[in-house]
Amino acid sequence: MKTADLVDAHDALLQFCDLPLRHFGRVRAFWGPIATVKCFEDNALVKASLEQPGNGRVLVVDGGGSTRRALLGDQMALILKSRGWAGIIINGAIRDCAEIDQLEVGVLGLATSPKKSSKNGAGERDVAVSFGGAQFIPGHFAYCDADGVLVSAQRLV
Repeated sequence: MKTADLVDAHDALLQFCDLPLRHFGRVRAFWGPIATVKCFEDNALVKASLEQPGNGRVLVVDGGGSTRRALLGDQMALILKSRGWAGIIINGAIRDCAEIDQLEVGVLGLATSPKKSSKNGAGERDVAVSFGGAQFIPGHFAYCDADGVLVSAQRLV
């Protein structure tokens, strides 16, 4: 179901993420229950989360909006695909965008950067994160397509 149709049918139940997120990968629409990571220029927890079974979930990464260092690259996008994640939303940067664009994955991010992140494990997992005027709570649902990102406390499709 399109996000525009969800708004038409359930606007009062939805939050809209108003960041100018860019699509990467061949999957342009995805949805699922939310899992979260909060980190800053360190993607160790992102990788650890992606290595867990995705079971159709959407990983939401609050990277503090930093576009200096990438939190996802092509190798982690392959893990995203192989472990069954519906997609990933990153309030931050990615790298290897040309390679990711050839993969059957759904990736949303603010920008690209050739610089890799640190890998110290700093950050938190499975906590509520907020960016772009929306609050992403583990277990709530994210709906993503070319029109944007919506969040709902309940499953709508």
